[in-house]
Amino acid sequence: MNLAVILVIGAAVALSIIVRMAVTHSLQAKKGSHPAATISPIDVEAFRNLINPAEDEYLRRRLPPAQFRLVRRARLRAMAAYVQVAGRNAAVLVSVGESALASGDPRVAEAAQQLVNDALLLRRNTTVALVRIYLALVYPGSGFAAVRVVDRYEQLSGSAMRLGRLQNPAAAVRLSSHR
Repeated sequence: MNLAVILVIGAAVALSIIVRMAVTHSLQAKKGSHPAATISPIDVEAFRNLINPAEDEYLRRRLPPAQFRLVRRARLRAMAAYVQVAGRNAAVLVSVGESALASGDPRVAEAAQQLVNDALLLRRNTTVALVRIYLALVYPGSGFAAVRVVDRYEQLSGSAMRLGRLQNPAAAVRLSSHR
């Protein structure tokens, strides 16, 4: 019973720290640089591989339990790194979209609003995903699905590319990299 209370309190403290970091983190890109220049491309296929439950099940069947937990924790830390980059990219794209909202062109303003909406939703999803990842680090045998983050990231990438094409057809924003 005492262990359960301690774990619940620890989880609540961890959750409050993560939420506080997410709320207090500035959505503004570094001043003096073009916001799109601070975008870090993500290898979406590698990210999808990390969150694939079939991969985890394969590893669970092939590895001894102690080694599986070590590998699972390493995969979770890599997953957290991808999610953090996705969150930072979303924060940058919020500022890009907000800047473009003042455009006189209604197509650009509509694309900018869609970009801001997608970016804010992804930011929320990355916060939830990070909480789940950190909980899974404590319990590596538990299941986890960050599919929403990857799917939302790809949707955000499409919105950013649409706005980029409308504003400057010669240069579009790249949010993902391919091997």
